[in-house]
Amino acid sequence: MIEMIVGFAENYTPIALIGSGGIGKTSVALAVLHHDRIKERFGDHRRFIRCDQFPASHSNFLSRLSKVIGAGVENPKDLTLLRPFLSSTEMFIVLDNAESILDPQGASAREIYSVVEELSRFNNICLCVTSRITTIPSDCKRLDTPTLSTDAARSAFYRIYDTDERPDLINDILEQLDFHPLSITLLATVARQSGWGTDRLRREWERGRTSVLQTEHDNSLAAAIELSLASPMFQELGPDARGLLGVVAFFPQGVDENNLDWLFPTMSNGTRILDKFCILSLTYRSNGFITMLAPLRDHLSPKDPMSSPLLCTTKDRYFARMSVELNPNKPGFEDTRWIISEDVNVEYLLDIFTSIDANSDSVWDACSSFTNHLLWHKKRLVVLGPRIEGLPDDHHSKPKCLLGLSRLFCSVGNWVECIRVLSHTLKLYREQGDDLQVAVVLRELGWVNYQTGLYKEGIELEKEALEIFERLGTATEQGDCLNCLARLLCSDEQFDAAEEAASRAINLFSEQGEQFQVCQSHRVLGDIYRSKGEREKAIYHFEAVLGIAASSNWHFELFLVHQALALLAFDQAKFDDVQAHIERAKVHAVDNAYSLGRIMMLQASLWCGRHQFKEARSELLRAAQVFEKLGAMQDLEGCRQIIGLIEEEMNNLVA
Repeated sequence: MIEMIVGFAENYTPIALIGSGGIGKTSVALAVLHHDRIKERFGDHRRFIRCDQFPASHSNFLSRLSKVIGAGVENPKDLTLLRPFLSSTEMFIVLDNAESILDPQGASAREIYSVVEELSRFNNICLCVTSRITTIPSDCKRLDTPTLSTDAARSAFYRIYDTDERPDLINDILEQLDFHPLSITLLATVARQSGWGTDRLRREWERGRTSVLQTEHDNSLAAAIELSLASPMFQELGPDARGLLGVVAFFPQGVDENNLDWLFPTMSNGTRILDKFCILSLTYRSNGFITMLAPLRDHLSPKDPMSSPLLCTTKDRYFARMSVELNPNKPGFEDTRWIISEDVNVEYLLDIFTSIDANSDSVWDACSSFTNHLLWHKKRLVVLGPRIEGLPDDHHSKPKCLLGLSRLFCSVGNWVECIRVLSHTLKLYREQGDDLQVAVVLRELGWVNYQTGLYKEGIELEKEALEIFERLGTATEQGDCLNCLARLLCSDEQFDAAEEAASRAINLFSEQGEQFQVCQSHRVLGDIYRSKGEREKAIYHFEAVLGIAASSNWHFELFLVHQALALLAFDQAKFDDVQAHIERAKVHAVDNAYSLGRIMMLQASLWCGRHQFKEARSELLRAAQVFEKLGAMQDLEGCRQIIGLIEEEMNNLVA
């Protein structure tokens, strides 16, 4: 970056270094000021003006400029008397901390801006401005000052905190600081001045976070941040600004610009305020979100979330939006896909509020709703598991939250944990005497038995669940149970019974108008006919799934049916068709790591079918990494076994 600026300076291109407090703007400007090529070009006519060291007025700025450049003009009224001197020689002038004079809400801001703009247009002067705000002369080449690279951050830290130790925990802390230069410098300085070893440093960081970033000479991150908040532009935003900034700071992803209307319905000027945050370098835009650097987030986030009215309102808005019924058969289901981009924010919100407001029914209802949203739209595990399992067994929300947790374990193929959590859930619902939920859990356990190859045990569980559903007269649940039973019967080679169960399910769902479940039943029947070797019937049902799912954009169903069609083509050794369906399946599995892992296994099978064993082994190694991360141990073991067979085959070929 310094080399780039030196190049601009040699061509008299005016430059503006923009960034938050402590990002390193001044350090970069000084490095350029003392660069050998700049010294050679401008000699003694290199000037550095700290704009925050004099009152922000038009007359004060002109007087300081006159003095620094050596013009000798006392109290100039404008640039008229300074122009001859300014035009007489090549100059490099740095206006450091220029936000203090360029703030549009500041005193004499317009007059000062005009002077700075004219300075930027002298063809013998290179003007370099450093500023926290983006209100800069239009001729200036804007450069956003980045955070440090990983290596540079480590180098900066250990240059101050002089030790031969290089523990990973220090690297983790630097990463948590977003490699923000001032924060790294302060942390290293505090640790060195206090004589902390690395273990003590870790403890102090975990206990105080950014509050430890204050040296004995009263240099602190807090002071740097509060300086921005004291600016006239920020103060002009009104009383809502600090609260909104705290909300942005609270959420790891920041605030989605597309969601402002429903997150802050009473804040008519929210968009304007967020724009000003970006102008002030307090926040930045990233993938549609307004967010901020981690040290700023840590300092500005409400220390007591319950005391922030705006944050509590935001929490309630998230909770209300998650409370909608997730039913793919009803309009608006696609709208619930908002969770795909907001899942990290919601998870963090729940993690905090389940710890500080654990007795709130709304919090645990939202927790259950969140797991259901993920199950439909972004299958993954959550950090909320320990909080859910830590609830007392007599807490009325525990079983439904456990059920949601078990389904997420199921969705990523972690069958051991799924069975453990489901067994606990079943016990709680039996104790509550909730027959409907008992049957739901029995159905889920039957499905897990299908996945783990325990077909006969699964059949008995599904039959018990079906009996309860029939007694209660719940048609949709009966149909779901019949689909699970059909899969188990098919795997147990009871094909006629399986076909009958799936056909009953289709009839039940059709009577209820439940097209999503009709779609699932067609897929079950397609798999049954594939197992029976009746290929044409299988294709008929799979194409029925495509017709229903494509029109409704049901991604997971489309993923599953393309996977099924790939397997059907594989049976016929139609490898080009297999590859085509694999590619189509990938399109619909982008938010599901487990599904992508399964597709990798199918891709590996295709490579094996084509005797491309090296490619198959590589694909399986990738799949194994996915399954290991998700805790899908059965799939992981399957990958390892197939890898072993492939390596044996490769060795035989070499021999």
